[in-house]
Amino acid sequence: MKKRYFPIITNDECKGCGRCVIACPKGVLGLGSALNAAGLPFVSVENEEACTGCSLCFYTCPEPGAIRIAEEKEDE
Repeated sequence: MKKRYFPIITNDECKGCGRCVIACPKGVLGLGSALNAAGLPFVSVENEEACTGCSLCFYTCPEPGAIRIAEEKEDE
């Protein structure tokens, strides 16, 4: 089985600091222009297919619960 990874952003927890965008070596994330409930821009997933599951975005994020990495198994 092949694994596929993808980030999940909790928009209302994200404060738009951009640390995860900078940390991602594959350019999966970008800072969006939409605003969350607090009136702050939040990160969006721009290139989901490029995610390798390295979790650098997760580890660099200062907001607990703002981002996580999901794993999906695919049949080959």
